Amino acid sequence: MFKGKVPSTHHATNATWSKWIALITQRARTGNPNRPGILEIIKNWPEGETFGLTDEKEQEQVTRAEEGPPYNQLPAEETHNALFTDGSCRIVRMNWKWKAAIWSPTRQVAQATEGEGGSSQLAELKAVQLALDIAGREKWPKIYLYTDSWMVANALWGWLDRWKKANWQHRGKPIWAADEWKDIATWVEKLPVKVRHVDAHVPNSRANEEHRNNKQVDQAAKIKVSKIDLDWQHKGELFLARWAHDASGHQGRDATYKWAQDRWVDLTMDCISQVIHDCETCAAIKQAKRVKPLWYGGRWSKYKYGEAWQIDYITLPQTCQGKRYVLTMVEATTGWLETYPVPHAPAQNTIPGLEKQVLWRHGTPERIESDNGTHFKNSLINTWAREHGNEWVYHIPYHAPAARKVEQCNSLLKTTLNAVGGEYFQELGD
Repeated sequence: MFKGKVPSTHHATNATWSKWIALITQRARTGNPNRPGILEIIKNWPEGETFGLTDEKEQEQVTRAEEGPPYNQLPAEETHNALFTDGSCRIVRMNWKWKAAIWSPTRQVAQATEGEGGSSQLAELKAVQLALDIAGREKWPKIYLYTDSWMVANALWGWLDRWKKANWQHRGKPIWAADEWKDIATWVEKLPVKVRHVDAHVPNSRANEEHRNNKQVDQAAKIKVSKIDLDWQHKGELFLARWAHDASGHQGRDATYKWAQDRWVDLTMDCISQVIHDCETCAAIKQAKRVKPLWYGGRWSKYKYGEAWQIDYITLPQTCQGKRYVLTMVEATTGWLETYPVPHAPAQNTIPGLEKQVLWRHGTPERIESDNGTHFKNSLINTWAREHGNEWVYHIPYHAPAARKVEQCNSLLKTTLNAVGGEYFQELGD
């Protein structure tokens, strides 16, 4: 993926190569060991390999920072030398503006600098420069930097030394933000620097002192805008929210938000709620659901279409892709069947099946019924159901009538496959 030849005229593409590697590393999700994801590919590429050095002489010449400890593990006398950094960028009056900020937890003071024509990544670098300048001006013996940017952390841990040895070039082209990196390298050579990456967007229930300080610098780095700018920004957010709501299949608020987050589109719940409230398609769907169909009755009479489901796993012949189990999902009021084949039947496969076949197609259900199997009864399922506002009901063991709808569909599905597959299906059992 990274070996394609870039046209010689594309100076910017080559110059920003290392920047994009860092950004992709920051956003990519790690795959499983048997099937490496994009992050593993990057780590195995020369620009992203481990920055360990074995030669003692070489270690004395490196220009890089060490990894710092968590903030709450710093000795009290060392906390005075700790600064949190962050940067942001946004359009103000049709121009890009950036803002870099630092936060001192011990002094409870923030300091910031602003400029035009940059990016949020450039602002992150400016924040590091600001922190190093303060440490040098006040003659600190060392400095602990805390950042939520993987780009900054990776660069200070290892890329900085590589870039310097390559004369601040990559494949014969200047690296991105070379002047800023040179200035930072000068500080790193004469001042002991330790860098710690901080997880951003941690829920308040799990946030510690380090996360709270990171939120402080995040607030300090935000750019204040006028009402006119906010109006333009709000219109842009509404446009993105309409696109996400439509592209995701007119799902509910939470499902649309998750769909957008999975594609790195940052939307607010309020924006999504406004779009759903004004959506004519959703209004028509709700109106259709209010019409009570003939098959309503019994304990399902209080539910509208798509609000109640029964689910189960069955074993079927293994496919050429290695899928041997099928998650069956039956809509309780109509008997509509959805299926999702998987190689194994853990909770990790149950949730994607529900999201793709139920939430994305029929909306977020109010009630889901299942047996007491470990693929349904576990903390992962409980958390998912709670986040989506689902009432998850477990059937009474060995009480067949409780799961009649899904069992009937399972039986029909197996009977049909028996007729189609003949002996092959019977050998595998049902």
